[in-house]
Amino acid sequence: MTGILTEHFAGKWPFWLSPRQVMVVPVMPMFNDYACQIRDKLHNQHLVVDTDLDDGATLNKKVRNAQLAQYNFIFVVGEKEQNSGTVNVRTRDNVVHGEFTVETITEKLVKLRDCKSNLDNLE
Repeated sequence: MTGILTEHFAGKWPFWLSPRQVMVVPVMPMFNDYACQIRDKLHNQHLVVDTDLDDGATLNKKVRNAQLAQYNFIFVVGEKEQNSGTVNVRTRDNVVHGEFTVETITEKLVKLRDCKSNLDNLE
């Protein structure tokens, strides 16, 4: 059964079934703490979230690695996002959804996970 699903989705698992739901990427090492705070808030909602804290990689490399690893959503955080309590959301297909507050995006992701849709649609 797992083999059939893997072949059907070609590694692009729907959000509710994905082992890699969200990757939080800080733009600079000084924002690692904020990235970890976001990760922890989403973990508390039982979402699968990782952070890329590799100080040696550029932002573009971190985002590209998350896309290649098939994370459904990639959250980019920097000074602007930290000051406003938001995250910049993009998908593994490089569709940029823009900024959302942490509370709003958490609600949307929990709703998306619970509806068990095959679409990764944030509306």
